[in-house]
Amino acid sequence: MSKTDPSTVDELERWIKDRGVTEVECLVPDLSGIARGKILPARKFLKSLRDRGLRLPESVFTQTVTGEYPEDDPIGISDSDVYLHPDPTTVRTVPWYEEPTAQVISDCFYREGGEVHCAPRQVLRNVLALYKEKGWKPVVAPELEFYLVRINADPDYPLEPPIGRSGRAEIGRQAYGIDAVNEFDPLFEDVYDYAEEQNLDVDTLHHESGSAQMEINFEHGDALDLADQVFLFKRTVRQAALRHGVYATFMAKPLEGQPGSAMHLHQSIEDALTGKNILSKKGGEDSDLFRWHIGGLQKYLPQCMLMLAPNVNSYRRFLPDQDAPINMHWGYDNRTVSLRVPYSDKSGRRVENRLSGADVNPYLAFAASLACGYLGMVEEIEPSNPITGSAYTRAHNLPRHLPDAIDRFGRAKPLHDLFGHDFVKVFTSVKWAEWDAYQHVVSSWEREFLLLNV
Repeated sequence: MSKTDPSTVDELERWIKDRGVTEVECLVPDLSGIARGKILPARKFLKSLRDRGLRLPESVFTQTVTGEYPEDDPIGISDSDVYLHPDPTTVRTVPWYEEPTAQVISDCFYREGGEVHCAPRQVLRNVLALYKEKGWKPVVAPELEFYLVRINADPDYPLEPPIGRSGRAEIGRQAYGIDAVNEFDPLFEDVYDYAEEQNLDVDTLHHESGSAQMEINFEHGDALDLADQVFLFKRTVRQAALRHGVYATFMAKPLEGQPGSAMHLHQSIEDALTGKNILSKKGGEDSDLFRWHIGGLQKYLPQCMLMLAPNVNSYRRFLPDQDAPINMHWGYDNRTVSLRVPYSDKSGRRVENRLSGADVNPYLAFAASLACGYLGMVEEIEPSNPITGSAYTRAHNLPRHLPDAIDRFGRAKPLHDLFGHDFVKVFTSVKWAEWDAYQHVVSSWEREFLLLNV
């Protein structure tokens, strides 16, 4: 956000009045990264800032991606209300509405003032507070992949690439193809216009390996601010796509025979006082903290894959030679590993975490990656040696399905203290409920190969 954007409630009131805003969307990211909340007239919103009038049931944080709730109540949620505190620094216009409308991301608190620790934004805040205590400041830059697909009203019917300006659907893979992106120029013009109006720091756009698969990169910056931006950007792309008669999907593996979609996360650490990158020594060599950061990622990321691959579909992405990692090796400028270290000068020294799917909740994915690196630095965990060549020739040692990831997450005691025990209990309960719901589904594969053969 620019320096003229509001940072206090008084400035937020002036911001809304100056722009003639008639309606305000108060957004709360749930565990799946879905925007929950309330929409209300601007005058009622402004009144609520003074009298704590904005509330939601706490159970919004136990809602599954299907809209259901776990049968168990892991932390004794009584479905009482929690109070929304809109963060003035997140207010933006909503560019796809005709009426002047604002959106603002809200934090959640209990009546007595304590934070709601199950809220994903608070989970990330907790991790960032640990860095602050050490005098460190994480800097991140996400790269977000997604597919454009035809409108599909039948969930049993496979997704297909959309028709572009040429009147044809893209069949072959067009990685980095300029003309392939130009097929959807009007859509991406809207995406960039919408992003500019919302102060979303999107950088480059390019075509990825899949049919009508795209990638948008964000400028590097503050972790909480970038998580907010990714949260809003997903909604923005979906709205722009619908305006042009197609779907934009951030599923990790939406199309058979095509690469999955990732959210690669570049992360580095600065000294909070000097702004210098502490992952490099003065001469440009890798620092001890750099090695330990990677060591922590290697040791702990497999234990919190649930936050990086949160859905049943997520695990279809982790296949050899499909542009997704299958183990925890690291290397310099190697795109077959989980942890890629791009060649750079000392100020740009960073690690690219290639594990996260595009389907993640960005707050939880950022929190997981930064927490694992933090533990590596404070525990002084030495990494393995960097590898050269393909990591696909090495053993697959990541979780292969959702239950495996849930089990590993439940045993990751050092991480529970960092994320908060209430969050861990609720998150695992929600994911078990989603797995149980999936178990009731009979797939087209089963009908095709088992119906008449077994």
